[in-house]
Amino acid sequence: MAEKIIIGKNPYKSPALAGILSGLPGLGAIYNGQYAKGFLFILIFAGLISMSDHARGPFPGLLLAGFIFFAIIEAVQTAKSINRQALLEGEAEKVPSLEKDLMKIGPSGSIFWGIGLIVLGGIFLLGNFDIINYDRIWDFWPVVVIIVGLKLIVDYFAKKNGN
Repeated sequence: MAEKIIIGKNPYKSPALAGILSGLPGLGAIYNGQYAKGFLFILIFAGLISMSDHARGPFPGLLLAGFIFFAIIEAVQTAKSINRQALLEGEAEKVPSLEKDLMKIGPSGSIFWGIGLIVLGGIFLLGNFDIINYDRIWDFWPVVVIIVGLKLIVDYFAKKNGN
């Protein structure tokens, strides 16, 4: 009878391959094992393509290009993070407990981006059903930049007061 060879799970992810696959947004996240994020990226990408048919001006194209670059950078960073986490878990016996806790890679971010994506998706959905007019929305697109700037300022002061 032949012996069964058990091969351990290889958590290593190639950052280069993740970046290349993210040329089509969503595939890099799926490669990294983040299926829900990959599906969300595919939906956002499809929404941006659909929006570019209805809107005027350069903004939809710039938004689409920005999203593609974001997806590539995010997939590469996530692959690197997965590799660092696997390295830490593989060498757990060599790292003292306090250092291991400090080096642990955990979730980061805030509820702001989740709410922002929900609002953006709602606007796209309402625009696709002609409930709202995309032309009117494009008049107010600088408000998004203002909101992101305010969030960065609030995060800065929260971090400064937390230290």
